Amino acid sequence: MLPTAKSSFKVRQQEPGAGQPRGPKFSSANAKRNRPCQAFPGIPGEFVLEAAPGVRRSLGASLRFDSILGTLFCTNRRVAFVPDVPPGAKAHPRCSFLHSEYDVALPCIGKLVAASSVSKAKVLTASSSLKFVPEELVLYCRDFRVLHFRFPESGLEPGAFRVTMAIARAQESDRDVAAWSDPTQLRNLENAQRSPEEEEDPAPTLLFESLQDWEQELRRLGPAGWRVSVANERFDMATSLPRYLWVPSQLLDNELKRAFAHFNQRRIPRLCWRHPGGSDLLRAASFHAASDPEKEDTRAVEALLLAGHARCVVVDTVADLPSPTEIQLAHVRLRTLCLPDPAVADEKWLSALEGTRWLDHVRACVRKASDVAVLLAERRCSVVLQESDDRDLNCLVASLVQLLADPHARTQLGFQNLVQREWVAAGHPFAQRLNLCRDGDRGEAPVFQLFLDCTWQLLRQFPAAFAFAEAYLLALHDSSYVPFFSTFLFSCQWERSRRGQHRAFGQLYTPVNGWRDAPNLKILPQASCSAPAGGGACLPSIWTWALHYSAQQRAQFQNTVYTRASDGHTAPPGCSKLKATLSETGAVFLLARGALAPQPHLFPWKNGSLVKKGPWRVPSSDSLSDQQGWPSSYPALLGEVLVPACVGPAIQLWRRCYLRGSPERQHGLFPPTLSGLTEELELLQECLNDGHWRAAAPPSPAESEEAGSPLSPSR
Repeated sequence: MLPTAKSSFKVRQQEPGAGQPRGPKFSSANAKRNRPCQAFPGIPGEFVLEAAPGVRRSLGASLRFDSILGTLFCTNRRVAFVPDVPPGAKAHPRCSFLHSEYDVALPCIGKLVAASSVSKAKVLTASSSLKFVPEELVLYCRDFRVLHFRFPESGLEPGAFRVTMAIARAQESDRDVAAWSDPTQLRNLENAQRSPEEEEDPAPTLLFESLQDWEQELRRLGPAGWRVSVANERFDMATSLPRYLWVPSQLLDNELKRAFAHFNQRRIPRLCWRHPGGSDLLRAASFHAASDPEKEDTRAVEALLLAGHARCVVVDTVADLPSPTEIQLAHVRLRTLCLPDPAVADEKWLSALEGTRWLDHVRACVRKASDVAVLLAERRCSVVLQESDDRDLNCLVASLVQLLADPHARTQLGFQNLVQREWVAAGHPFAQRLNLCRDGDRGEAPVFQLFLDCTWQLLRQFPAAFAFAEAYLLALHDSSYVPFFSTFLFSCQWERSRRGQHRAFGQLYTPVNGWRDAPNLKILPQASCSAPAGGGACLPSIWTWALHYSAQQRAQFQNTVYTRASDGHTAPPGCSKLKATLSETGAVFLLARGALAPQPHLFPWKNGSLVKKGPWRVPSSDSLSDQQGWPSSYPALLGEVLVPACVGPAIQLWRRCYLRGSPERQHGLFPPTLSGLTEELELLQECLNDGHWRAAAPPSPAESEEAGSPLSPSR
């Protein structure tokens, strides 16, 4: 029999776009039985579907006493847990209302499990029928978190059943976009989240949606012979490319337009970054085999590839790196392995980790980027990253190369500009790869998460070279699954623009993929911008960290051992054989599978005889280290270029990210600050004291009952 008792709280729904958030109200009966909770911090357009007071959120399933009492909310956007506040006590420290360790966005829920002592644990979906009142609820999140909630009175509380079924139905229902109707409200909220001593960032993150952003970044790189092209300003050349492109100055836009048709998805070669030594890093899609170029078209393509250099190295990013399908398969295996109580014995866990192939994929990406970074630092040439569609692996390799070779990219501002330019503006299909709309698993692949893992590997090997810490990467990893920001909601700038007309302050668009109740949304470059003309609502950028992380958390983003690098780069010594090879043989080379091979012809549709000599193996990061006398298992610093180690144990598992769901590893795992270490020591002392007390006294009936929880480690 399903519970029929009336709820002891009333829920008032907030109409989308209303000003102040509203939350549940508790009756006087519940106020006497349960301590009142904090006011629920709602998002504009968010309303509570169900709530259950008196719920305990377990911080570690193996630690009986380590839990927090509060209220569990299910809204139309997320599942939120608000801790109770004892009378006269200070409010529980809670993160910003957009994200916290107690909340999970509905698209981030991977699996929902309800359990009871009288029935077998059941995985719930929107169409599931639950025939028992749950005593415990477990949320397995796509960001590797595992949230445990235990209901009071052995699950007899009527709210336990209702909130459980509400979560099951809400996670698969249509979701509207969280938007602010007034940008001023957004700015005031961001300022309110800042600490008194914290100032607004003097240099905001460039979103690369305006011509000024592209010109500003080009001036920073200082490359001669390059300009910003507006040939694709209306997306009539390529819909997946950004509005503005960096192209050689010698090419006019009329000549440039001849090259678009000869590349897949019309994604022509364009500049990503320039090494101070003179080399240029470009990216492009593969040649369109069915095209029939004229003489003028061939001349335009040659000018783009050579970019004013006498030599060009085409890097096949597909040859050595995993496909999106392989990345997704490895990620699924890794998540299954890292969940609590895996079906793998402890002595076979490392073998199972190797069998996921995830670390192999990380190793391949780091090695490929290291080879390209050495090429750029070695000789003045153009290096073109080429992928079939130029939207997945090229984003990853181009970003890693700049992290290895550009000290500015290793600062927080530089890293955010890098992600915005090489991923968001360049057209990485976030909507498909992250699958936030839950349109099925087709096309889902965590390519961006693989990039963050590779970045963590570099941070671990070169801790003093990065201005940001591991906590920053972890925050970005988790935020990519939160659909409350505009950054990762769309797959390209054109997808934003086709929702409405382009404005100087951003893009106007309407909801996609069945999202409801969110007309006339505007993407704003910064949360501090003025109110747009014509009304509408705005979505903040993910880089407005004050909206979803507290000042204390943002302080942990900074790397305390960071050593500021010099402005210039120094080319690494050695590699003289590569110099001779590039100068003695022809003009075009292909870097694939670790080998640098001369190309007999430039285009697949044009025969020629540019070179005659055979392939020569390019020094990889490992072999280069051997030439300089360093063991290949240790990282090296050649000038300003980071040369990471990629063999054996040099590539490790990102434990703080992937093992968060394991109860025994939720505490004592790399405390980021001295205060965090102090808290862990106090917790350890409590465990020791509790252990001595248990040895002297038998367990109470309540402890025995809780030890028999349906999802306790003993079971």
